Amino acid sequence: MPKLDRYLFREFTQSFLATLIILLMVSVGGVMADLLGKVADGRVPARLLLSQLGLQFLGYMPYILPLALMLGLLLAFSRLYRDSEMAVLTGTGIGPARLLKPLLLLVLPVVLLVGACSLWVGPWAVRTAERMLDHANRSLVVSGLDAGKFTVLSSGAVIYISGISGDGTQLSRVFMHRQQEDRIDVVTARSGEMFFEGDRDRYLRLKDGFRVEGPADKGMDYRLIRYAVNEVGLPDRSETLDENSPEVLSTVALLGDPRPDANAQLHARIAPPLLALAFALLTLPLARSSPRQTRYGRVMLGFMAYLVGVSLMFNGTQMLAENKLPAMLGLWWLTLPLLLVAIWLYLRDGRLSWRRARA
Repeated sequence: MPKLDRYLFREFTQSFLATLIILLMVSVGGVMADLLGKVADGRVPARLLLSQLGLQFLGYMPYILPLALMLGLLLAFSRLYRDSEMAVLTGTGIGPARLLKPLLLLVLPVVLLVGACSLWVGPWAVRTAERMLDHANRSLVVSGLDAGKFTVLSSGAVIYISGISGDGTQLSRVFMHRQQEDRIDVVTARSGEMFFEGDRDRYLRLKDGFRVEGPADKGMDYRLIRYAVNEVGLPDRSETLDENSPEVLSTVALLGDPRPDANAQLHARIAPPLLALAFALLTLPLARSSPRQTRYGRVMLGFMAYLVGVSLMFNGTQMLAENKLPAMLGLWWLTLPLLLVAIWLYLRDGRLSWRRARA
């Protein structure tokens, strides 16, 4: 590899990796805050926090990688223009066509990685996360209720379970303490089980026990009740996708699915690698500037262009799912014109107009 290609490839790679690390650090905060809110509400078990975080990141990679690639290349080209290195290269007869090789050495592997994440890894991560949540919804062990430990539910109740069956549905010797305003409620049971009503409602069915209700501060207004069956509400389980939902189906399964939302999901998975290639080729024309111009103005322009492109992709996906766009049109109306415009702008970057060349 020529020395110039090695130098440019190193500059592009370092800028891309630095941008990717910063974007990942910023994204961790948003995803973690969302998951912690679900854990606090009892919709996601605390035991699944790290696994859900990793699986959600795999689903977000088709959108993080193109942005990191575009911003990293913009920063690298902007530095070359600011330090007059691009002027020196242009003066020696090195144009955009010569810069294409070191650029594609980085862009093509990243585009392939985006395609792999969008077409295969991302759907697998969604299926795995949904399967783990569905298992957690049906198992008290995964939900955080351990035998021999006091557990505080999101409703404020404290529960103690002496034993739990292997599948996490059957309980033995249960103790629970609840307080509502100025009244306390203590419940004991010999056995219990978990059951469901509707899509999200979960309950504990306690059997053969006692219930004591009375004032929390002072007074003798206590009531003792012996019951055969007592039902106690648990936190609502997290919403999970159906096994036939297009979001959890593999890309191969979507090819023969006639549903509009399946066609929309298929095109939503094909679009990210094409957008990543188009935005990467746009970095050189967008980064062109004089040494005295601000460095980050073009970066903000590229960031806004990326937001517009991704917004159009999401809106187009929703319109396809609602059958407002022809199925054959898909998202090609966005990806192909953008890719052609990017190639055209890259090839003509730095060329003089016909009138200026004639003069």
